Amino acid sequence: MVLLVLAGAAGIALAQARGQRGWRRGTESYIPADARTAREVPSHSTETPTWTNPPAFAAETFVFTRLQYSQGWGRGSGWSTDLPDSDLNLSFRLQQMTSARVDPNGRFLRATDPDLSSHPFLYIVEPGGLSLDDVEVVALRGYLLNGGFILMDDFWGEEAWRNVEEVMDQVLPGRRFVELPLSHPLYHGVFEIDRKGQIPNYRLGTQSEFDPEGRTWETEDSTVVHHRAILDDRGRVMVLATHNTDNGDGWEREGENDYFFRNFSERIAYPLGINILYHAMTH
Repeated sequence: MVLLVLAGAAGIALAQARGQRGWRRGTESYIPADARTAREVPSHSTETPTWTNPPAFAAETFVFTRLQYSQGWGRGSGWSTDLPDSDLNLSFRLQQMTSARVDPNGRFLRATDPDLSSHPFLYIVEPGGLSLDDVEVVALRGYLLNGGFILMDDFWGEEAWRNVEEVMDQVLPGRRFVELPLSHPLYHGVFEIDRKGQIPNYRLGTQSEFDPEGRTWETEDSTVVHHRAILDDRGRVMVLATHNTDNGDGWEREGENDYFFRNFSERIAYPLGINILYHAMTH
């Protein structure tokens, strides 16, 4: 897929195109048993973006793909967190801010799904509770070694980090996470990013406007944001873990509160998310 950055003033365009959405109705999505795309999940909001692509581009569209996994330890709703709004909103913003054609029907796939190899990008939310069996470990290893890219997001604190390290050591034995420097090309794609900003969950984010400390972290051992990567032998990013931050809420909750949108969605979550997708498709 050829991906071009659209001309300048990306932040302005993002702000101007912001859609007003209603208040979230619940704390967890109801996922129908046979759902395989984000469009099959009831929306948290009163509105999520819709778009279509010309039939001629059907084979050239990027598909936002999320891993469906079994829950190990940990709190939260696991693999389905922030559905469907986060996936749909980020997919729409990618199409809006670049020349990419993006499928409006993001997928949910298990590691052993034969279709996984057709999707170069895989999102894993709340991997602090991620659990894989032996077959899934082998499947994800093959996916990554054959050019796949995994983004892990929305997990907080050292215990959650240890789980991610242990699981990924099974998937890619002998390869270790390294902190990705801000000089890396990932931060200089569609947007210029010069800091690793912290995105709180929606509740903390809206409260931080009135908090003298401006607290944006969930636990006392999660004050520092890390972007850690596992690289292949040529330096390609195979896995990126955004630790102690919640990009998913930045995408999901963009239309519910102006302060949250301006300070977290627009400034941090969307620039980073779009850069990550751009990097995954072009490197």
